[in-house]
Amino acid sequence: MIQLSEAILHQVIKKRPPISHKGTFGRAVLIGGNQQYGGAIIMSAEACVKSGAGLTSVITAAKNHSALHARLPEAMVISLEDTELIHSVLETADVILIGPGLGLESSALKLLQHVLTNQKTSQWLVIDGSAISLFSKHQLSLTYPAQTVFTPHQAEWARLSGLSFDQQTAENNRIQQENLGAILVLKSHRTTIYDKTTCYQNPLGNPGMATGGMGDTLAGIITGFLAQFEKNTDTIAAAVYLHSLIGDTLAKNNYVVLPTSISGALPYYMKKYVLERK
Repeated sequence: MIQLSEAILHQVIKKRPPISHKGTFGRAVLIGGNQQYGGAIIMSAEACVKSGAGLTSVITAAKNHSALHARLPEAMVISLEDTELIHSVLETADVILIGPGLGLESSALKLLQHVLTNQKTSQWLVIDGSAISLFSKHQLSLTYPAQTVFTPHQAEWARLSGLSFDQQTAENNRIQQENLGAILVLKSHRTTIYDKTTCYQNPLGNPGMATGGMGDTLAGIITGFLAQFEKNTDTIAAAVYLHSLIGDTLAKNNYVVLPTSISGALPYYMKKYVLERK
């Protein structure tokens, strides 16, 4: 098991080329936020935009559009009910995130099935939150496992893998990850990342980060990183490490670390690690 360090940030975060435009840094499409859990997808979207995705589109319940536009005018928004536009936007995506606050209704299942079935060879898919529960309950399958990332907390991983908390050892997690074929970001106080050849452990994180929306924010950062940097496990690991690094820094002077505070600090820290890169 490899312990992550700041070296992963220097490796992944690259200086932007002088000649570039918003399309240079990827198209991200985020799906989630039913009428009850709109905040989840808004936090994911904020993290995605502020981690540097060039274009971010959010598919969410119409009730959430005003709040999203007010907080994050940089994001485009599509209604969960606008099937034709959803299909059109998904066609153009480089990275798709589905699940934060999506809910477990039949309409959510239908949308997840559409995304899974129509994923293109060029697209990466991040499955989080409600979408993990739907995937587990309905025993769905992946079209491109090697281009898919699951981001469960331990209870979601229990449903997805069949492993109880006590059974979630490194060896058992590895076996179940290999069965899935996807990259696994197993969130805990020491988040661990598994792919077919590597196991990374994040040594950072603190109790102040135990706040609703923290996982939604991490999913957004992972999506933003995959949109603009190399699409591989190292890029995912850099997103995980930076999320906790900022959280640990904020916790030095704050009893509680808000997910939106981490998102707000992303541009500064990404610039910092580009400048320090050797």
